Amino acid sequence: MQTELIIVSEYCHKCHIEPSFIDLLEEGGLIEVRTEGGEHYLLASQLPDVERYSRMYYDLSINMEGIDAIHHLLERMELMRREISTLRNQLIVFKREGVMEDW
Repeated sequence: MQTELIIVSEYCHKCHIEPSFIDLLEEGGLIEVRTEGGEHYLLASQLPDVERYSRMYYDLSINMEGIDAIHHLLERMELMRREISTLRNQLIVFKREGVMEDW
């Protein structure tokens, strides 16, 4: 399975962001940057996250600590959404099996 890679310098030039911003995201553990042959690459699958973080940073003036906090809150919300979905599915199974007759 081949992963599509995006050259960081080209991405930054086209999106009008500083390469140092990408470095900050990597240092904060928010994205992974690969280095091959002296060139830095982003995973194509990370582009939606990089774009979201870039809007927070450049458009909303949210600092890296704020972006990190938002990232963790969004992750927790996604985990809770999955847990709620799992619990709903279990509830449906219990209802079908007659375990929960009052529902």
